[in-house]
Amino acid sequence: MSWPDLDDLDHRIIAILSKDARVSNRSIAGDLGVNEGTIRLRLKRLQQEGLIAFTALISPRLDRSTKTAFVSIQADMARFKQVARELRQIPTIHSIMTMLGPFNIMTTCFYREIEDLHEVTVRQILAVEGVQHVETSIAVKTVKFTNGVVGVSAVTNG
Repeated sequence: MSWPDLDDLDHRIIAILSKDARVSNRSIAGDLGVNEGTIRLRLKRLQQEGLIAFTALISPRLDRSTKTAFVSIQADMARFKQVARELRQIPTIHSIMTMLGPFNIMTTCFYREIEDLHEVTVRQILAVEGVQHVETSIAVKTVKFTNGVVGVSAVTNG
C-alpha cells in the first residue's frame, strides 16, 4: 500500500472538513483562496481514492445499546481471516480489527445489559469455528474519542 500523494491544499481541505463536513465548497474555497471548482475536483479525487468519506455519525444515545465492550479474540491462525468475516454478521459487533500480539482479532461491541454482552461472547463469538479464546473488557468511561480516521478506515477496508 503506497502513501497517498497529498499536497498542502489537500491537507488544508481535509482539516476544514474534519471540523465540519457540512461546510460548502464555496466556503472552503473562500477560506483557502482558490476557486470552487478546484475544491470540487479535489474532493472528488479524495473520495475516489478512498481517502475521505462523508457520513452521518449516530450518537450511541439513539441506540438502545449504549454500553461499550472490547472483545479480544484468539483465533486459529489458519482460520482467523474467515473468523473475522463471520464476526461481521453479528449486529452487536460494530468494529473488527485484525491484530498482532496475543490476540489476533479485536472487536468493539455495543450492548444494553450485561446479559446481552454475555450472550454475544458465549453464544455467538465463541460459537464461530476457529475461535479459541476470548477476553472481554468493559469500558466504564470514554475520556477521548476521535471519529474521523475510524470512519474512513471502516469505509476503505469494507
